[in-house]
Amino acid sequence: MNIPLIDRSNYLKGLLITARLDKELSSKEKEMLKTISEKLGFASDFFEETIKNLLTNKYIDSDPIVFSDQSIATSFLKDAISLACVNNLITEEEIEWLKSVAFVNDLNSDFIEKQIKQQGNTKGSILNKEFALFSII
Repeated sequence: MNIPLIDRSNYLKGLLITARLDKELSSKEKEMLKTISEKLGFASDFFEETIKNLLTNKYIDSDPIVFSDQSIATSFLKDAISLACVNNLITEEEIEWLKSVAFVNDLNSDFIEKQIKQQGNTKGSILNKEFALFSII
């Protein structure tokens, strides 16, 4: 699938919002974000600058993100849940934000709960599996 530039940008922005909701940024989260950023075609210097200021940048709007295609939204939510769970803890704030993204993209909020449960049942490091994004690019 050829993902439009605005959706690529929103995909990364949404993952960055997800990563900062718990007010921490672990090395596992950075590694996952970097992999997806590269796959989406963003320059490494852009990524490094964004990560450096992520937790303190008050100008990143955290409104729910609307994607142009439901398959992109589904892929995003799967990857965002994986990102939120990478440290084996997902906060209520992260869950609520992800549900709001599901809602604006006409996905049932039960989808989020099911994905979180599925993520909890997955054995092994998230960093060693393929991201949902890779299946649509």
